[in-house]
Amino acid sequence: MEKQKKLVNKITVTLLILFISRIGIFIPIPGINQGEFNESIGQNTIINFLNVFSGGGFSTIGIFSLGIIPYINSSIITQLLIKIIPSLEEIQKNEGEIGKQKINKITRYLTTLWAVIQSISIGLWIKPYTFSWNMIFFTDLVITLTTGSIIIMWFSEIITEYGIGNGASLLIFQNIVSNIPKNLQTYNTNNESNLIVILVILISCLLILIINIIIQDSKRKISIIASKYLGENNKLNTQNYIPLKLNQGGVMPIVFASAAITLPQYIIMNINNSILKTVMKIILSNSIFYLILYSILIIAFSYFYSSIVLNTKDIAENLQKMGASIPNIRPGEETIKYLNKIINKLTFIGALFLFIIAQFPLLTSKITQISILQGFGTTSLLILVGVAIETAKQIQTYIISEQYDNIMG
Repeated sequence: MEKQKKLVNKITVTLLILFISRIGIFIPIPGINQGEFNESIGQNTIINFLNVFSGGGFSTIGIFSLGIIPYINSSIITQLLIKIIPSLEEIQKNEGEIGKQKINKITRYLTTLWAVIQSISIGLWIKPYTFSWNMIFFTDLVITLTTGSIIIMWFSEIITEYGIGNGASLLIFQNIVSNIPKNLQTYNTNNESNLIVILVILISCLLILIINIIIQDSKRKISIIASKYLGENNKLNTQNYIPLKLNQGGVMPIVFASAAITLPQYIIMNINNSILKTVMKIILSNSIFYLILYSILIIAFSYFYSSIVLNTKDIAENLQKMGASIPNIRPGEETIKYLNKIINKLTFIGALFLFIIAQFPLLTSKITQISILQGFGTTSLLILVGVAIETAKQIQTYIISEQYDNIMG
């Protein structure tokens, strides 16, 4: 009963924080001509893209407009720094909980810095749409948006620690869901052609759902053997294995890629070099170039995240400590090479599935002459399904843990 109460409390905390974070998006910053601003950004594809992950924050310029994006970008930078700087890798690997806190502190500082940079960019961008733009207004805007981003980061950490699921993923999940009704309003179901569009979207979503379930649940079982694992007649007990998932990063490679691809879009809004701006606009406005770039990012982050989640050297050392080994593979260096080979193959296959999903809208639009790239992207659906599966598994694990405690009691 106590465990059940804890689960209810966790779900309550999660829902309450998600509600508060959603309300904050619609608390506008004073001094902005919202009507004129909304008219100017109505057809801006960059802002529409950013709105998917900010829950419409870039259309309202509310106190939580930056959302979780600075935190996601800072997490990417921190993980890159850990791979580059040996001392940071040492802290993460050997200092346990204290090391984790140090890494989290670095991520928070970077989030603050990133939020300040984005806030300054937004302050300069909306200058034509303010009633009275001056340094006082500009300073207030930067402080407000930065503080809002820090609060959202804090909310995500509270959800992760005291709620259910990954806080950052759930905040993105909520923002994407909030945009679905707005996107569907563009289609009039009384029009036959629009009914066909909706039917194509539904079929596409179903196919993506099937592929995503395959990605999330597929795994390669690496059998392990030790003297204590031998069954009758010294036969290998195949129930003992190392489970290696097809996609170690889950939904995170697609989230990281989506966050990283906003960088050139921010550059376009803030650079004065006309040649560079023209080149970047050509790349981002062309669906083929855009999707190729996006797919490369997905593949790169799949390998990057896989290298973070799984350390083959640690696995090999742990197997040796347990007196276990992989059949026909010598312990030590050969085990590390074998595991690296398997993980690289699995990561490539998983990244290939994500690549197919990223290219799916373009293929659909070429075959059916119906574009589903605008508004209702497959990336958003993949994130929705991935986060839903991960959160459901965490709830299921918590319930199983409760049942186990009851049996032991």
